[in-house]
Amino acid sequence: MYVRVLLIWVLSTTCLINVSFGFDPVDNYLIDCGSLTNTHVGDRVFVADVFNSSILSTPQIIYLSTKSNFISSAFDLALYQTARIFNGTSQYTFSIKKQGFHWIRLYFFPFVDGNYNLSMAKFSVSAQSFTLLSDFQPQNDPVVKEFSLNVTSDDLVLTFTPRNSFAFLNSLEIVSIPNGLFPVGARTIDPPVKYQTFLTEAMETVARVNMGNHSVSPQNDTLWRRWVSDEPYLGHVNLVTFVLNMSAVNYSTKWPTRDVAPPSVYGTATRLNSKQDPLTRVNVTWSFSVDPNFQYLVRFHFCDIVSVSPEQLFFNVYINSWLVALNLDLSNLTSNILGTPYCMDVVTTSSDSQVLSVSIEPSTLVAPYADGILNGLEIMKLSDSKGSFAVRDFKVNSKKKAWVIVGISTGVSVVAFFSALFLFVVCRRRRRSSLVGHSADDHIVNNAGGNCQTLENKHASGIAIISCSKIGYRFPFVAIQEATDNFSESLVIGFGGFGKVYRGVLTDGTKVAVKRGTSQSRQGLAEFKTEIEMLSQFRHRHLVSLIGYCHEKNEMIIIYEYMEHGALKNHLYGSDLPSLSWKQRLGICIGSARGLHYLHTGSTKPIIHRDVKTANILLDENLMAKVADFGISKAIPEIDKTHVSTAVKGSFGYLDPEYLTSQQLTEKSDVYSFGVVLFEVLCGRPVINPSLARDMVNLTEWAMEWEKRGELKKLIDPCLKGDIKPDSLWKFGETAVKCLAEHGVNRPNMGDVLWNLECALQLQGNDERPNLNGDSDPLPDNVDHFETSISSSQFSVGSAHSLADVSMSRLFSQMVKAEDKSTD
Repeated sequence: MYVRVLLIWVLSTTCLINVSFGFDPVDNYLIDCGSLTNTHVGDRVFVADVFNSSILSTPQIIYLSTKSNFISSAFDLALYQTARIFNGTSQYTFSIKKQGFHWIRLYFFPFVDGNYNLSMAKFSVSAQSFTLLSDFQPQNDPVVKEFSLNVTSDDLVLTFTPRNSFAFLNSLEIVSIPNGLFPVGARTIDPPVKYQTFLTEAMETVARVNMGNHSVSPQNDTLWRRWVSDEPYLGHVNLVTFVLNMSAVNYSTKWPTRDVAPPSVYGTATRLNSKQDPLTRVNVTWSFSVDPNFQYLVRFHFCDIVSVSPEQLFFNVYINSWLVALNLDLSNLTSNILGTPYCMDVVTTSSDSQVLSVSIEPSTLVAPYADGILNGLEIMKLSDSKGSFAVRDFKVNSKKKAWVIVGISTGVSVVAFFSALFLFVVCRRRRRSSLVGHSADDHIVNNAGGNCQTLENKHASGIAIISCSKIGYRFPFVAIQEATDNFSESLVIGFGGFGKVYRGVLTDGTKVAVKRGTSQSRQGLAEFKTEIEMLSQFRHRHLVSLIGYCHEKNEMIIIYEYMEHGALKNHLYGSDLPSLSWKQRLGICIGSARGLHYLHTGSTKPIIHRDVKTANILLDENLMAKVADFGISKAIPEIDKTHVSTAVKGSFGYLDPEYLTSQQLTEKSDVYSFGVVLFEVLCGRPVINPSLARDMVNLTEWAMEWEKRGELKKLIDPCLKGDIKPDSLWKFGETAVKCLAEHGVNRPNMGDVLWNLECALQLQGNDERPNLNGDSDPLPDNVDHFETSISSSQFSVGSAHSLADVSMSRLFSQMVKAEDKSTD
């Protein structure tokens, strides 16, 4: 009881302080649209619309009102009870006394009154040269759209343009913003450079969040901003504790001030909850919905209200997978004065992701246990190059452009048609003989290839090969015989359950890898069909690409892109190949994780690889990793299903124990196998080695035991001694351990695995490492350049981005080894 009374007293005192020190704006237009009387909201007065008729130009005066009590508990209920209707283009013109940044707050609630259903309105709103809203249609709930822009003229004109029959507005604010509230520039996180164009751009408030599961109403903010609670945005509430300690806040510096954020923001915090278990190191993530292809200003609010002395709190800060601050020490930034607010601004680059995530993670420095806090967060959407906040429909735009392209190409097509017709007549006769022997099940990949129209050299049999598409084309057996020198044993580059793998060269000089099934193959027609079906429906830079196939004369042959450096397994042990550096290994793991993440999320039906292992991770000439061998892969047939029941298949040592016992296959089965791969990469030894001591035979058990002891460094491949930084090693080991959790529900998804591996690479730094030839070169592009978004939209099937990333001149050399047995 006393605690509750004390809390109410503190909040009331804070409110009085805010009022007494409140900002007095030079320009302060508050209008209750459609109202005939002034409306009091707290200590502010919204003037009746009738008294502002001189600043509004509109075709007709139409007022509406409602007695709805949809938000009866809201202090600003009155601002939504009336509305002004615009049945034609209408303009508010405000005289600006002091140029600079101004708030524009627009209040909307689509109620029904007489002949007007406000939810049917569709309109646009512009100010100066900026399009604030485009084809906006408010639905159901009340909403405040808040914008800030730098007014550089003596007048601010706000224009409403109906897109159907009318537009509407409930209330309106045009208010000066204190000098210095917004930065002139802020650093970007990708790449980390200065960003200097705030003065020429407008911003829309996407989120204004107060941490500590405590909201702040506008009357408790000097600038009348609403701060919502962070709890709905948290990924795992059980990982945090909510802190309230407003008495600790001390505005001892010139900036930030109470105008930047009130004490009720800096006096509450969300804190990592790991004190009870010092060995638990977790990250806490808040996720927000954003519009793709825009940049965002992200403002972090920090205030150390939890420490009892300086230099106790160290943590890392991330946006998506990008590091914002490493080992952040608030006491160092605030002159060792606890409770001093600190504000940090960063700008994200544009991304096609619809989610922006913010994370805090414990540092590995001197903190006795994992710790970290966040007090508040603001996310501002920056206007695009056209001064607009409208989300562009790229599909629609593409269709419009397509009509232009069609018109331009029509003339060329007419000429090409007659040429193609002549070639078709000639080629059809020659192709008939090659099609006679084809089996009835050839339809499985009829749509896999492109529409290539260039004829290559003829073979002795008279068959013409169309190899320029190089994507899923059906090859006649005679062409493959020629490419592999009649399957010469000298060209064998690998063995697997399906058969031998040969190196080959097509008639146009393209190198390929040819996997030829045998009559004794444990992977028969079903696996042959599965692999072709899988590979023909997706293309991704980190998945081995299908070049073609052959199914005639009882042959089952698949042709892939050639991977210059073969299987990852051969670079870790069992060969005389040069050893990979730690950063090269990290880059390979990241690439593999991207490929698996795409399989799990990149299409309507998640695909489970089911045989993730180092023998199925192949490397091209630049050491870019690509996942291979989809013969036993499985698609989850229904989008709402979490697993599929199936016979257990996979490779010994990599099998998910939960899948083995339950026969229920999920994406987390791939995650487990990938965890085994991570330890294999770190230790540089086989998964199963019977020649070792009993406790070392199984790599997973051996590695997990040493990781529990905190002695992960003793497992490191001798080739990597002195090559791995401790923070990077810890992050990598932690990720592997999480992947190997006994139950799938406790394992991360591949997106989280990718995020953590990229963190491990960033913690390693940008040191140069020797390449495979022994020279000291920068790391290959696939290691240092990350894609910041891991959403499924980034890897849409058949997109130009995906196809462009496929290198059809680099093909793979090695599939699986005979000793990697698969269980039926």
